[in-house]
Amino acid sequence: MISLIVTMTYSSVSQPVFGQQNHDLHLNTTEVEASGTHGMVSTSHPIASEVGAQVLERGGNAIDAAVAVQFTLNVVEPMMSGIGGGGFMMVYDAESGDTTIVNSRERAPAGATPDMFLDETGKIIPFSQRSTHGTAVGVPGTLKGLETALERWGSRPLQQLITPAIQYAEKGFEVDRQLADAVANNEKKLSASAAKDVFLPDGEPIEEGDWFIQSNLAQTLKLIRTHGSDAFYNGEIAEALAATVQSFGGSMATSDLSRYDVTVDEPIYGDYKGYTVASMPPPSSGGLFLIQMLQILEGFDLEQYDVRSADKYHLLSEAMKLAYADRAAYAGDPEFVEVPMQGLLHPEYISERQSLIDVRTAGQHVTHGDPWRYEEAEADYGIVTQEDDKDIGETTHFTVADRWGNVVSYTSTIEQVFGTGIMVPGYGIMLNNELTDFDARPGGANEVQPNKRPLSSMTPTIVLQDGKPVLTLGSPGGPTIITSVLQVFLNIMAYDMSLKAAIDEPRIYNTHTSVTRWEEGIPEDVITELRDRGQVYEQHPRLIGNVQSIYIDHDNHMFYGVADARRDGAAIGVTKRGNQQQ
Repeated sequence: MISLIVTMTYSSVSQPVFGQQNHDLHLNTTEVEASGTHGMVSTSHPIASEVGAQVLERGGNAIDAAVAVQFTLNVVEPMMSGIGGGGFMMVYDAESGDTTIVNSRERAPAGATPDMFLDETGKIIPFSQRSTHGTAVGVPGTLKGLETALERWGSRPLQQLITPAIQYAEKGFEVDRQLADAVANNEKKLSASAAKDVFLPDGEPIEEGDWFIQSNLAQTLKLIRTHGSDAFYNGEIAEALAATVQSFGGSMATSDLSRYDVTVDEPIYGDYKGYTVASMPPPSSGGLFLIQMLQILEGFDLEQYDVRSADKYHLLSEAMKLAYADRAAYAGDPEFVEVPMQGLLHPEYISERQSLIDVRTAGQHVTHGDPWRYEEAEADYGIVTQEDDKDIGETTHFTVADRWGNVVSYTSTIEQVFGTGIMVPGYGIMLNNELTDFDARPGGANEVQPNKRPLSSMTPTIVLQDGKPVLTLGSPGGPTIITSVLQVFLNIMAYDMSLKAAIDEPRIYNTHTSVTRWEEGIPEDVITELRDRGQVYEQHPRLIGNVQSIYIDHDNHMFYGVADARRDGAAIGVTKRGNQQQ
């Protein structure tokens, strides 16, 4: 690959100052694939990648760059994440050798009740209704998470790192295809709140190529630049946010915002063929069931089958069914319920689940197992069957690595595209619908409770070898996230694919209750054979996930980044001048 020096332009916006420019370094990219000697950024939006890479070029570390990227994504990708939502930032600290998670998952307000998603007859309120109601809005955590990460690992002040986002909100940027399509596809939802004045000016959706300015959001970000997170959780923004949620039927009060705080968590770890997988523990189901599926599949020597064979896809489907059945039964917020993590990954339990897989015939009516037999604790909740009426959500994932060895893998979300569709008037903040990630029917591990965090599927992951990070993974896509990360990991570790080939390879997704979603590229005769085995496939292909990833070659001191082509993202490497990229 020939390196390309990229001139960093900000669409007539003055360039933000992150520190003195290092004239020994330059930025190189080939859009979705890049390499670098001194750092790497991969995100789902080129502007955000440019901002993050410039932080690295000018002496900031991976955590600084990640904070700047998240603020920028709030502006240029407002339908996917932002300060009205939450997420999980996984950080590898090169100095200590520790991997840590800043958990900024949203929490339910004090007024939330277990039955708030049921109507007066006890029936579940349809997802299209409950996901756009004030009761769906969780107390946002993203801003507090960014501030916490900077306090622990950052080398640049928040005031500096938020500046590019302010400039893009105030001066504008050109609307891309992704944003234009998202607005057009959610016109009705956006029309119900102050969002209509931003995304539907004069009653018409903004279009690709339009110049897009978000003045209210710019003023909000300026308040945060001046006053920090206090402006959001205790000041005028908190008052406006709580009032907005209440006006849409929710219970959130300013007291819910003022008492919000993040947690700093340890990853869940698993092993696969000599690699250590560090991923997200509950309240996300991502890491736990990623590792469970890896352990189930490791017993079948998946690599003996062709990468696009019916045998391979069949085994993936069967492992997914088993894991998602356990997920539905046992996963929840560990501050409120016991999650049998040890039992779910116990070798004997894994063997039990493996024994349920017939390599020729699809399992029907797959149910959860009994991991409690391998735990000292006992279940403190029941098993409640949930109607599967949810739309698959979206979010964003990005990843950063710096020259000092620090690495960030960060998944951030407002859940559905544009969240609830509710915008805080005068402040430009899109509010999440994260509380619909709770079970609608109460009684199980993931029922609604005040201050509880809803179950997530986000799976920010760092893969280590001999204690050093070699690979980052993560994806958007609601419950499909876990299977996207699973398949890219297997493509690399089991099938020895290059990073780009592993991400480009078509994916599948199913649960124990859903038919199989699949991507274009899987041979028609393979799908026919899978249907003959009893697998139920959707009639037409659909995209699954959007994996952003960095591979770190320690021997050659190189970073390789790939932005999934399923969205219009970019990977940008930072390279010392004079180094030749091949």
